Amino acid sequence: MHRYCLAILVTLLSTFPLAAQDTTSSGATLCQGNYHSEADAVTQLERMASTYANLEQWQDRATAIRNQILTGAKLMPLPARTTLNAIIHKKRDYDGYSVESAAFEARPGFYVYGNLYRPLGRKGPFAAVLCPHGHATGPAGGRLRPDQQHRCATLARMGAVVFSYDMIGFGESLHHGWNHKHNQALTLQTWGSIRAIDFVQSLKDVDDNRIGVTGCSGGGTQTFLLTAVDDRITASVPVVMVSAHFFGGCHCESGMPIHKTAELETNNAEIAALAAPRPQLLVSVGGDWTKNTPVVEYPYIRNIYSLHGKQTNVENVHYPGRQHGYQYLKRQAMYPFMVKHLKLDPAGVFDKTTELYDETVTTLETPQQMYVFDELRPYPATALKPGSPVPL
Repeated sequence: MHRYCLAILVTLLSTFPLAAQDTTSSGATLCQGNYHSEADAVTQLERMASTYANLEQWQDRATAIRNQILTGAKLMPLPARTTLNAIIHKKRDYDGYSVESAAFEARPGFYVYGNLYRPLGRKGPFAAVLCPHGHATGPAGGRLRPDQQHRCATLARMGAVVFSYDMIGFGESLHHGWNHKHNQALTLQTWGSIRAIDFVQSLKDVDDNRIGVTGCSGGGTQTFLLTAVDDRITASVPVVMVSAHFFGGCHCESGMPIHKTAELETNNAEIAALAAPRPQLLVSVGGDWTKNTPVVEYPYIRNIYSLHGKQTNVENVHYPGRQHGYQYLKRQAMYPFMVKHLKLDPAGVFDKTTELYDETVTTLETPQQMYVFDELRPYPATALKPGSPVPL
């Protein structure tokens, strides 16, 4: 197992103030925000690495981490997979792809709202890509944002069925009265992502063995949490979120005891490593908490891939001069990774002269176009009232 040069790294890394510890009644500790310093994160990774020396020992630890995530998120055992009652309608045809408004019931009366992007002029079965989003606010935030529409449309033009969906209290979920401060946010978003796999696999034109997921910021958290707990994910791209010292600043990421209990401690870098040996791309930048990824998080994760003999399946693209977000360059890093590992076809999208993937033909839609429920398709009377607890 690779050993970190602690003295060098501790000298190089600046120190952040510790966040206040929140200990639950069960003795588990909530690790929130900058829970510990960058130097302490390196020490923690070294401490965690000492608990295993071979693949079998790592797999035992991985199982324990996975169980802790599900238990802490109140998803152990997993809830019953109730009928999705999917709604797919309002098809709009564009240049090389179509968009439909789509929703399903993750639990009876609790809807996950989204948009389904499909290839036009191509023959399936197709890979599927899930696209959760981060905490960009406003009436056109979340899945309604132009950068998310570009991402989904471009993947669809290359032969992927893409499902882009709301976090609780964002986009259409907010429009129907749900608040992101709901105390089940982490539970419902994780379960919603698991059910999103069920949803795309229920589509006749989707290849069940080619399922990708990619998201940025809070969507990056959803990306690596889903990949950690559901082995149906084939390839994942968490963007600007995998950090050993930052645990997520929102209660939907770190507001439940998934990271630290009396039995086991972990962090988001190690949770991301649960993707091994499946292909994973880490996209990081110099302008946020992923600034150390090339020298801290990526080597740790790559070492776990090496236990599987699959170290080439994990990659890191780092932009030292860039800030947080899923802007154009980061999407350009994601596209070839998905093309390679989901067997997409970039013909007509990839420009060999510029070596870039063309997004210029995307038709940007308004929130009203994208909504599932409107005057023609009213909000169901059977839907749970906003803010109510969701039975699991």
